[in-house]
Amino acid sequence: MDRMKLTRFELEIMDVLWRLGEASVREVRDALSEQHRPAYTTVQTIVQRLELKNAVRRTRKIGNALMFEPAVTKKTAYRRVVDELLGLFGGSARPVVAHLLDSGKLTLEDLKALEEHAASRKRKQK
Repeated sequence: MDRMKLTRFELEIMDVLWRLGEASVREVRDALSEQHRPAYTTVQTIVQRLELKNAVRRTRKIGNALMFEPAVTKKTAYRRVVDELLGLFGGSARPVVAHLLDSGKLTLEDLKALEEHAASRKRKQK
């Protein structure tokens, strides 16, 4: 997963697989929002790309349908996305956090939860 970059749509497909655990391409497609549901072949192509990236793996075949499951955890995939974002800011989280605060997307409750999380990590390290 070190060099794996997932697109927004690939992450959307992964979210479905994380939720379902194992699914066929049709089941993945059917689980996507009806408003923005792509063609079956589009989902099939994305699942194949995810397989090439080792983000998903084939588990079995039922009739003509191949079944897929996530090969990476949600935490691992999203950690990579966040690391990529921070890389754009020279590795510093401060500009990102400042933007989140200014935009109202980060609340006081969020900050308190982060502070508790940091304190918990510090206790575990000791």
